[in-house]
Amino acid sequence: MPALDLFHWPHFERRKARRDDGGWPTLSFFCELRGPELARLFEDEALIPLLLRLGATVTIGLVDLSRERAEVVRRLNAMGVPVAAWLLLPEESGYWCNAHNPAEAWERYGDFLAWTRAHGLRWERVGIDIEPNIDEVRAVRQRPLALLRALPRIFRCISRNREIYQGLVARIHADGYPVDAYVFPFIHTEREAGTEVLQRITGMIDLRVDREIAMLYTSFARPHGEGFLDFYAKFFPAVAVGVTGGGVEEGLDPPPPLSWDEFARDLRLARRHTRDIHVFSLEGCVERGYLERLVHFDWSVPTHAPPDAMERAAELTRRMRFALRALDRPHVASLAATAAVVVPIGVLGLAVHLLGRKNGDAPDPEPPDANAQAEAEAAPLSS
Repeated sequence: MPALDLFHWPHFERRKARRDDGGWPTLSFFCELRGPELARLFEDEALIPLLLRLGATVTIGLVDLSRERAEVVRRLNAMGVPVAAWLLLPEESGYWCNAHNPAEAWERYGDFLAWTRAHGLRWERVGIDIEPNIDEVRAVRQRPLALLRALPRIFRCISRNREIYQGLVARIHADGYPVDAYVFPFIHTEREAGTEVLQRITGMIDLRVDREIAMLYTSFARPHGEGFLDFYAKFFPAVAVGVTGGGVEEGLDPPPPLSWDEFARDLRLARRHTRDIHVFSLEGCVERGYLERLVHFDWSVPTHAPPDAMERAAELTRRMRFALRALDRPHVASLAATAAVVVPIGVLGLAVHLLGRKNGDAPDPEPPDANAQAEAEAAPLSS
C-alpha cells in the first residue's frame, strides 16, 4: 500500500471522528529552521507519520529559499501533510513584517512566488508575521531604555504603509492563497482604545486578513503567562502557544522552553477558546518528544488560569488602554517625545559626572566668600 494511503487516510477518518465529537482541535506547528537543519529534522522517518496521525499542518518559516527547503516541502506535499508558508524577510530588512518595510515585504513575496513555481510547491496559506524590526527587538532586550528612541514615532503617519501591506494581502489572494497574520495580543487593546499609538511606535500594523493568530507564548511571561493566555485567547479566532524550543536569536539567552506540564496546560487553556491551535515550534516538540504524547492527549481535562493571574492581565490591559489614549493626544505625545530626548541626555550627563568623581577628578573650586575674605585681611590690623 502506498505510504499516503497507509499513513494518511485511516488517520484522517479517525481524527475527523475526534473533531466531530468536539474534543480534537486543528493543530499546526511553526518551524523556523534554516534549510540544512530543516532537512535533518525530516530525516526522522517517524516524523511525517506522527504529523499525519495528528492531522497537523506544518507552517514553514521562509528563513531562506533554498533547495533543501523546497525538497522538504515537496515531500510533505507528496505525503499529504498540509503546509503553510510563513513569510520572513532577510535580517537586514527587519526579518519580520512591519510598517517600516512594506517594499521589502513585496520583494520577498515576489521571490517566494518565483521559488515556489520553480520547484512546483503547494501551499495551503501564506502567513504575514507582524512584529517590530529584529534589530530594534535585540536593542531593547539588551537595553530597555532604547525603547525611548521610538517614542517620536508617535507623530508618524503609517496609513500609507498600511495600504501598501493591504495591497500585498490582495496580491496574495489573487495568487490563490488565504492570508494569515501572526500578531501580538496587544493589538486587541489598541483596537479597544481606538488609537494607532502602538502601531506607530512598534510598526505592528493592523491588517485585514482571513485569519489572525495571536502569539500567546507563556514561556516569555512566567510566572503569570497563563493568565495572559486565558485572558486574551477569547478575542482571537486562533491562538499560538509556546515556546517549546527553537526560534531566532534575539540578543539575550531565551527563557527555558515549556515543560510538558506547562505545554499541556497551555494547550487546554487555548482549547477553551478556540479549536484552531498553533504551536511554536515543531523542532522543539520533536526534540522533547511532545508529538508522541499528543497522539493520545486528553483535551477534556478542565483547565483555568488562577483568578489572580487573570486579574493581573485585565489590570495591565486597562493601564495600557489608558496610556494609549493619553499618548494619542497631541500635547501628551509632545511631552513624551520631549522626554525621550531630555531624559536620556540628563541621565547621560549625571553618569558622566558621577564617573568623573569616582575616578578621582577634583571638583571645580568654589569662589571665595567675599565677607570671609575681608575679615581675614582685617585680622592682622586689629592685633
